Amino acid sequence: MSLTAPKGTRDLLPPQTGVWRQVETCFAETCALFQYGEIRIPTFEYTEVFQHGVGDTTDIVQKEMYTFQDKGGRSLTLRPEGTAGVVRSFIEQGLSSRPYPVKLFYILNLFRYENVQKGRYREFHQLGLEAFGAPGPEIDAEVIALLSLFFERLGLRNICLHLNSLGTAACRQQYNEALRRYYQPHLEELCPDCQRRFEQNPLRLLDCKVAHDHELAQGAPLLFDYLDAESREHFDGVTRLLERWGIPYEIDKRIVRGLDYYSRTVFEFVSENVGTQGTICGGGRYDSLVETLGGQAVPACGFAIGEERLLMEMEAQGVLPSPQSPAGVFIATAEQAAVLPAAGLAQALRRRGISAAVDLCRRSLKAQMKYANRLGLPFSLVLGADELARGEAALRSMADGQEQPVRLDDPDRLAALINSAAPGAK
Repeated sequence: MSLTAPKGTRDLLPPQTGVWRQVETCFAETCALFQYGEIRIPTFEYTEVFQHGVGDTTDIVQKEMYTFQDKGGRSLTLRPEGTAGVVRSFIEQGLSSRPYPVKLFYILNLFRYENVQKGRYREFHQLGLEAFGAPGPEIDAEVIALLSLFFERLGLRNICLHLNSLGTAACRQQYNEALRRYYQPHLEELCPDCQRRFEQNPLRLLDCKVAHDHELAQGAPLLFDYLDAESREHFDGVTRLLERWGIPYEIDKRIVRGLDYYSRTVFEFVSENVGTQGTICGGGRYDSLVETLGGQAVPACGFAIGEERLLMEMEAQGVLPSPQSPAGVFIATAEQAAVLPAAGLAQALRRRGISAAVDLCRRSLKAQMKYANRLGLPFSLVLGADELARGEAALRSMADGQEQPVRLDDPDRLAALINSAAPGAK
């Protein structure tokens, strides 16, 4: 029996999980500023949700999904991305009846069978959002503005916005024909996957990671040059708003994204710092996906942030938040008679929002104080026969050893004292 986590997965432990929670809380709070509400969707969906939603010809569907049959013979897939499941929920739950735009954010763990490397796992995490029902460029720009504010609140620097447009379905049809003309003389040189893509979905030729095919893609025609007037006007509307809001951007005509549902605006936030892994976040508009999955025609826009890559970037820039040390106290017991009073006092403090710990392993007083140091709580107090008789104990700062007397029968006062004297208290 193997007692190791499966390849491409890992355990997240304290205090690391506390850092993750702070980043996720910052994301949720930023989304709330823009009136987004949280959605929670199933960990697995019927496989056809991703086949139709993500695209049959994408690498995700072709190579990377964890798909299985349940005991009823139904084909199910662990979610490899968030958007398709959110769109399925939007349709199933009748969210189109709500006032537009319907704004939803999520924090999800996802699953793809990928080559494991630094920052890339088979179970990974994303922070994302979707906005439904707004057809104009304003929502595209607002989504980008939300991201820009989130990165600003995290303290990140040198994160560049790359922007492109994939136009309408008609634009992409013309572009696919141009791609076929470009690749036709090189068809025999392409890898087997790209030979299949040539027939099924030429746009995916631009995603190939095989060195020769990737190099060939650099000389391919640009979709941006095939945009119709309506798509250009939409794109110009996005850039005008970004300029008005002071959000810098770079037009990158080679962004196509790796999912078939995108249309018009697509974007990526890319790190410009040496030694980091490039794209941190990607997103864009997908005006036909709701209809593709069986709903009404509803325009939509969204993005997803790779949480692992985001945290790597924060670490590289030295802006990872420190694990939060709550205002708290360790209550040590000098003798058995103090155990129950200590437990009662700890519970009274917890009810008042104070983190309180007591010895649960019958340690000596000396060992208890060593344990208190390891916990990292800012205060301790010792209960023994004398303290219980007086109804008073000494609250000790673990940082400098200073002590002050406190009444044991006034937990409100004790809680207020701990809060006011805790590190970082204002």
